[in-house]
Amino acid sequence: MPGPGRLALAVVAILLLSAMGPAKPRIIDGDTLELGDEKIRLMNMDAPEMGQDCLSRTGRAFNCGAEARAALEKIVGNGAVTCDADGRDDYGRILARCHAQGRDIAAELVRAGYGFAFTRYGDDYAADQIEAEKEGRGLWSGQFVYPWEFRAEKWAVADAAAPDTDCPIKGNINSRGDRIYHTPWSRDYSRTRIDTGRGERWFCDEAEALSAGWRAPRN
Repeated sequence: MPGPGRLALAVVAILLLSAMGPAKPRIIDGDTLELGDEKIRLMNMDAPEMGQDCLSRTGRAFNCGAEARAALEKIVGNGAVTCDADGRDDYGRILARCHAQGRDIAAELVRAGYGFAFTRYGDDYAADQIEAEKEGRGLWSGQFVYPWEFRAEKWAVADAAAPDTDCPIKGNINSRGDRIYHTPWSRDYSRTRIDTGRGERWFCDEAEALSAGWRAPRN
């Protein structure tokens, strides 16, 4: 049973979304969208990262994170989205199940082969994934690494090269003074250099970076 803190967050999230009503979202990536000032993380599914490549049926490398985002944009279309919230994650995003034109958009993405059932948290979309795999839809027509495995691999490599163990997230300050953090799976991670003399720094997790005033890159 969830504790009082989680219940309070869930109530706040529900009120925020209820007050917003149906709205046209901005699609951030394959599993995250923005409604007003709130970032919404689709529950119990995962999608490739924006810096992640996959292989097509013919062996051609392509940015499958960008394709997953495009697939979600197509599913949502030009209409409004409504979401049922279930609290927040460690990064302050509202966890929710969202619908467009009466359809569960996460289920549609998984069924199209551009998202995956995140069974670590729930098996809501397991049947949709089985269908996509059986039919060879989307990413199932080629080769890919599950996003959670991709993140773990990138983290391990970056962690080995970082100055402090378990703290490989780069806190960069760009030419406009924006404080942006880059995870090891971010598209620009490898080209980002940290100069601590300019106030740039390393972080151990995204929650720490957010609380320090850094934001994720805008893809």
